[in-house]
Amino acid sequence: MAASKKDPVDLIAAQWQRERPDLDLAAMAILGRLGRLMTVAMPRIEAVFTAHGLQRGEFDVLAALRRSGAPFELNPSVIADTLMLSRAGMTGRLDRLESAGLVRRTADTADRRAIRVALTEQGRDVIDKVVTEHTENETRLLAVLSEQDRAELDRIARVLLAGLEAGA
Repeated sequence: MAASKKDPVDLIAAQWQRERPDLDLAAMAILGRLGRLMTVAMPRIEAVFTAHGLQRGEFDVLAALRRSGAPFELNPSVIADTLMLSRAGMTGRLDRLESAGLVRRTADTADRRAIRVALTEQGRDVIDKVVTEHTENETRLLAVLSEQDRAELDRIARVLLAGLEAGA
């Protein structure tokens, strides 16, 4: 679809403009398109995880362990903090991943009251395969943009995110 073609956000903005011509709707249109973008993209992204029997959250746990580097092992609270997840939510994910043989929990040798979560060999094989397909899929999703457009979108998104996270 060409960028100059009208989209559903244009219809919403036009309706508001008709009813409330006093409003500046530029921000509503931008954020509306960002929201629609994620609504359209997420099922396509999650399809890769589903094809491998994973939910997005389980992928996130495996990815956090894998990118932590050898020995691919972390404390559950570190994983939860990384993923901005409650400890209870982390426990459920770890239970499912351990049952599937993708992670194992062991006592922390430095503190017997704590546990460590590590990728199993099977877990490492799975995450390596899935993350390869995932990055290829995301690249395909952005293929309608030129390399320059992708760089500019990344720059703008980075500035917006930093501003919002700083409380702007």
